[in-house]
Amino acid sequence: MVKGVDDLNSLHLDVLREIGNIGAGNAVTALAKLLNRKVDMDVPMVKIFKFNELSETFGGAELPVVGILLKVSGDLTGYIMYILERDAASTLVNMLMGRPLYEMSEFSEMDISALKEIGNILTGSYLSALSGLTNLKIVSSFPDLAIDMAGAILSVPAIEFGKVGDTVLYIETQFVEGEKKVVGDFFLVPDYDTYDILMKALGVIG
Repeated sequence: MVKGVDDLNSLHLDVLREIGNIGAGNAVTALAKLLNRKVDMDVPMVKIFKFNELSETFGGAELPVVGILLKVSGDLTGYIMYILERDAASTLVNMLMGRPLYEMSEFSEMDISALKEIGNILTGSYLSALSGLTNLKIVSSFPDLAIDMAGAILSVPAIEFGKVGDTVLYIETQFVEGEKKVVGDFFLVPDYDTYDILMKALGVIG
């Protein structure tokens, strides 16, 4: 029985990595359609982290980032979070708005709305892949967005996630458009019983 991230073995992680690959492929297709341009993808990296290690994956707790958080409900429950370095978020918005890629400025209300939509589409691509492979009904909430330092962004969901456990499934995805690379990090934090439901649906455990 799988009750949390700490109980996952290499086979479970291989299955989750494959979901990450399929989800990332869906995300690239959706992003390319949204941006109306060709977007490539590097192979996603899937790891398990403890919450107190997460901010270091961004280069430190003081790195400016954009965080997009959605609550997951249905047959699987928990949260999914997408975090971008602030510069990467600017690049994505500039692509969408047709502005020079390296232009940096404060985010307008329209920019923030666009980032929420991008986050919604990308996280939705992962959840859609998960739903398709498991035949489970998975629904996500409307995204909340925050712009702050990595440590501050992660402290908010960590309080909520801490009720579930102190570990999280981390999927690093790199999108490439021309010479510009955009690195985004997904964090999937299912509720306590969800890993067991997920692995049963995937046929990994009986």
